[in-house]
Amino acid sequence: MKTLVVYPSKELLYVASTLGGEVIALVFGEGEAEGVKGKAHRVVVANVDARLPEAVAEVAAKVAQGVDVVLLPSTKNGKTVGGLLAQRLGAELLVDATSLRVEGGSLKAERYVFGNKAVATIEVPLPVVVTVPPGRFQGEPPAVQTSVEKLQLDTTPKTRIVSVEEKARGAVKLEEAEIIVSVGRGFKKKEDLQMAFELAKIMGGQVGCSRPIAADLKWLPEEHWVGLSGKKVKPKLYLAIGISGQPQHIAGILESRIIAAINNDPSAPIFQNADYGVVEDLYKIVPVLINKLSKLKGQ
Repeated sequence: MKTLVVYPSKELLYVASTLGGEVIALVFGEGEAEGVKGKAHRVVVANVDARLPEAVAEVAAKVAQGVDVVLLPSTKNGKTVGGLLAQRLGAELLVDATSLRVEGGSLKAERYVFGNKAVATIEVPLPVVVTVPPGRFQGEPPAVQTSVEKLQLDTTPKTRIVSVEEKARGAVKLEEAEIIVSVGRGFKKKEDLQMAFELAKIMGGQVGCSRPIAADLKWLPEEHWVGLSGKKVKPKLYLAIGISGQPQHIAGILESRIIAAINNDPSAPIFQNADYGVVEDLYKIVPVLINKLSKLKGQ
C-alpha cells in the first residue's frame, strides 16, 4: 500500500497514515520538505511552481507510478490538479471525501451529496485520486524515518505566472469561528452591514455572508462567503440575518451546532433548517439585539 500526498498538511499526512503502508509527500521547496520530515516515509522535492496546476500534475504523475491512493486538499488548486492527475493516471477522481478506508483492491469512502442533505458511500478501484476538505480529520501523523530526494522536471510548463496581485484580506477565518453572524440580501445597503459587524463583535464572532453579498453585489470579500461554492462552516452558533436559505447556502452550514434565523418572510427556506427563527424586519430586531447584548456585556 502506497499513498502520495500532494500539497501535504498535517491533516492529509494523518489521513494517509490511517490507510497503512508507505506515505510519500510531494513538496515544492526545501522549507516545505523540512516541515514534513518525520511525518512521511519519503519526501520528494520538485523544482516546479506549486501555483501551476499543469506543472504540479505532471510531476505528481511521475511520482505516483505504483501508488495506490493520491491525496490532495479540496482547494481550487487541489481539485484542478486532482482532475489533471486522474486523467494522466487513468484513475478515478473522488472529491470532498469525508471518510476513507482501503479494503482489498478498492477504496471505500463517504462524501456529502444533494447539497449536503445525504451521505453517499462510494467504492472505487485502486489507484484513485482523492481530495479531502479541511477540518474533517483530527489526529497526528505518526513519527517515521524520512528519506528526501529531489526530482527535476525536464519539460518547460506550457503556462507561467507573469504577475501576482494580492487580494486585500483581513483576519477572517470562518472555519475556526465558534459564532458566525451571516448576512444576506435582506440588507438594503452595504453600509447597513455595519450592524452585523457590531453584533458579531459583541458576541465574539465573525461575519459571514450568502453568495449574492460576495459574488454579485461584492459588498464583502469572498473570504466571508458561506455555502456550497464558498466556505463550509461548523460553528456553535450560526445566525443568518436576511438570508433566504437556498440549498447552495444551506450546504455550507449544516454542521453548525445551532442555526438561528431572522427573516421577515415566514415562508423563507432558511426556517426549514433553523433551530430557532424570528419572523421580523431585521432593521427592527438587530438594533434591539445589539442594545440588549451590549447591556449584558456591561453587567
